[in-house]
Amino acid sequence: MTHLRAAEIHDEMDGDTLHEECGVFGILGHPDAAALTALGLHALQHRGQEAAGIVTFDGQQFHTEKRMGLVGDHYTDPAILAKLPGSISIGHTRYSTTGEVALRNVQPLFAELEVGGIAIAHNGNFTNGLTMRRQIIATGAICQSTSDTEVVLHLIARSRHTSTADRFIDAIRQMEGGYSMLAMTRTKLIAARDPTGIRPLVMGELDGKPIFCSETCALDIIGAKYIRDVENGEVIICEIQADGSIQIDARKPVNPQPERLCLFEYVYFARPDSVVGGRNVYVARKNMGINLAKESPVEADVVVPVPDGGTPAAIGYAQASGIPFELGIIRNHYVGRTFIEPTQSIRAFGVKLKHSANRAMIEGKRVVLVDDSIVRGTTSLKIVQMIRDAGAREVHIRVASPMIFYPDFYGIDTPNAEKLLANQYTDIKAMAKFIGADSLEFLSIDGLYRAVGGEDRNNARPQFTDHYFTGDYPTRLLDKNGDTTSPKLSMLASNG
Repeated sequence: MTHLRAAEIHDEMDGDTLHEECGVFGILGHPDAAALTALGLHALQHRGQEAAGIVTFDGQQFHTEKRMGLVGDHYTDPAILAKLPGSISIGHTRYSTTGEVALRNVQPLFAELEVGGIAIAHNGNFTNGLTMRRQIIATGAICQSTSDTEVVLHLIARSRHTSTADRFIDAIRQMEGGYSMLAMTRTKLIAARDPTGIRPLVMGELDGKPIFCSETCALDIIGAKYIRDVENGEVIICEIQADGSIQIDARKPVNPQPERLCLFEYVYFARPDSVVGGRNVYVARKNMGINLAKESPVEADVVVPVPDGGTPAAIGYAQASGIPFELGIIRNHYVGRTFIEPTQSIRAFGVKLKHSANRAMIEGKRVVLVDDSIVRGTTSLKIVQMIRDAGAREVHIRVASPMIFYPDFYGIDTPNAEKLLANQYTDIKAMAKFIGADSLEFLSIDGLYRAVGGEDRNNARPQFTDHYFTGDYPTRLLDKNGDTTSPKLSMLASNG
């Protein structure tokens, strides 16, 4: 999804945090499909906290519920789940980067086509979404949302293929970027992953019924078995047969590309208990801290994580350095975004509302502050000041990922390049001075690669997607060269 007005809003509200756009979950042939989908989305809540939607089919008609807010705020209500009967279900939890934050943009999106009803949901970003959108609108298409996901529905409707599955494949083959997508018809659950494999998607099984979701933690919460990752460029079609059995057809690309998973899944986005690309995320993050301690040692008394993202790396740093690990910052888990957004004066308290210093672990000590990443540095500045106010003698920041120089176009909501800390200062000492730290060091790109994949970066053929660090984008950026703020793209107010 292309960055429009919502990106500017979030840049103002919370611009020093990277956001993953969405999480998806789908299940076929299970009598508790909606409830299982709600549980799966709950496990994927970290991938998007602004809205959630579920679509089901009961053998006669489709049912949909879309709500703003957290999954647990709505889908734990038996009355809402009762409105979602059926044994086929897909769901989506959303963080928006396209259009306004409104109910009409909440996925899954549904359309009634010549071949029957279809619902689709996706995680990621189409780098040619605006280009394709302009093309279909120019030929008379009517768009009801400002979401690029709707473009796929139009392409499915226009496809000349007979079956829904073939139409779906025809449509996504025209889209570029990084995505994982689920589609649902009266009898099918279809899963697809982008040709480069930037965004993750896994296949599981519960009571013999297929499941697809963004991360393995969504399988764990419902006691489902992990089967395998959906391969990059692969489309898997699961269909209920007349006798109730389920036929699975996996279609792989004719000319497959090397997989390049997004490194930020390991650095920040995925839950630490998930397995992404066959690698445990917690272990990878701990390895980042171990490598960081080897690359950037410092004499100190205590290692303190910036919670929660920096915790596994801080544990690794402490173990490798021999410096004691302590929870020197306590996070308040009950601060919602709506509480800190109403006025600028309230937003100014944002860091203190979310974090408080544990003075007993900090006072009089030389502190190594470990964070997973630094975007603009404004939050780091406030946290360093908070640590100094708690009596720290020295504050040394160690970041368990490289400096971020470039924006993302595959579903991560990033500030403009000029607003990134790495682009505002000529050297690392100047950055440290801005933040107020005694020293500042970042993990090297090879140190990150070794932490995740066990070997240095292959510069000729990189093993992962890492453009935010290196500028090496794995796909074309068709929309980037055009006007992504066309005045013809309207913003209709919504009660969402």
